[in-house]
Amino acid sequence: MRLLILSDDYLPNSTRVHAKMLHELALEFKAKGHDVVVLTPGNSSQSTRLVKDRLDDVEVWRFRSGPVKDISRVRRLINESLLSFRAWQAIKPELSSMKVDGVVYYSPSIFFGFLVAKLKGVFGCRSYLVLRDLFPQWAIDEKMIGEHSPIAYYLRYFERKNYLSADRIGLMSEKNIEVFSSLQPKFTNVEVLRNWVSADVDVATTPYWRLKLGLEDKVVFLYGGNIGKAQDMPNLMRLAASMKDVVDAHFVLVGQGESYQEVADFIERHALQNVTLMPSISQDEFKNLLSEVDVGLFSLARSHTAHNFPGKILGYIANYLPILGSVNPGNDLMPMINDHQAGFVFENGDDKALLKAAKDLAIFMDLRKACGVNARQLLGSHFSVESAANKILKALDGDSATFLTQQEGKV
Repeated sequence: MRLLILSDDYLPNSTRVHAKMLHELALEFKAKGHDVVVLTPGNSSQSTRLVKDRLDDVEVWRFRSGPVKDISRVRRLINESLLSFRAWQAIKPELSSMKVDGVVYYSPSIFFGFLVAKLKGVFGCRSYLVLRDLFPQWAIDEKMIGEHSPIAYYLRYFERKNYLSADRIGLMSEKNIEVFSSLQPKFTNVEVLRNWVSADVDVATTPYWRLKLGLEDKVVFLYGGNIGKAQDMPNLMRLAASMKDVVDAHFVLVGQGESYQEVADFIERHALQNVTLMPSISQDEFKNLLSEVDVGLFSLARSHTAHNFPGKILGYIANYLPILGSVNPGNDLMPMINDHQAGFVFENGDDKALLKAAKDLAIFMDLRKACGVNARQLLGSHFSVESAANKILKALDGDSATFLTQQEGKV
């Protein structure tokens, strides 16, 4: 099959986990004998509407677009709303020579639905939506937008089109399917598609980051990824402040997002010497950092109604790191990590239990190693890129006409 992958971000310049995930998926499709084209935003200054290049033998098409990351919310909304239009205008001259047997698109963004519908109309192919965030629901949960505000209705319009354009929708977990089905009962074409990661791990030959940061003798707790409202960074800041007397423990936070300055201010206000905050680094630099640290951290806001599996956990698992984190109530990531003894996960707000687990991981090396080995075993059983690729290919190879007829009668 010739497969088209749509994403709002891609390698090599992206530092985001989903860009790496989609590249690993593309490579897995290639290894299985399929042709792959990735269509993704480029930048507004590129000389032509469409620029074609290759990355690790994957064909990458970048269409001219305004930035959709790390800008104001208003500019981001405008540029994301135009993604389908700009992508269509860029590839329209290619349609006569193109062949597409299946479309795989990633959400967020929620704004590729119109493009997917057009592509399916032209090529008569099926589509698979890799749905990771229930947006705008999480923004409503966080009270970033009002549930009945004009912006919420605007976003829900595009969200629904995103779902309507999918023959199959893959969500991260069983709990996410429950939440999705309660919010969108007319869409029954759903299944569990867990996040994935390649089994290949790059190990630093020398402890570059430990030397650079002066952490040679420390037990390093790493948080890497988005630093935003959805992650409830004050939760991790409270933990770091409570751990400042544990002399062997040090927290390294790497990433970007709207709460970055809030974290920086907290560190300064509380004079935390046990925390290092850094802006995003390249994927290769982050791989090396992962190979040098001791514990993988994550946090999800308690107010979430969706049950996310943060992508950062994939890097932790691949690198044999024990996992320590907080989730919203009911999130099935907690029993998965705890039952497999891959680390310690608690409901957000249980600061006492989180602190005890952090201290235990800082003190007991054998505990860290045992949890890390158990975490790595989850890669093969739950998070392999091969199983994700197989599930998507099976859905794309189905009876498109029959399925779409059924869906039109439901929605």
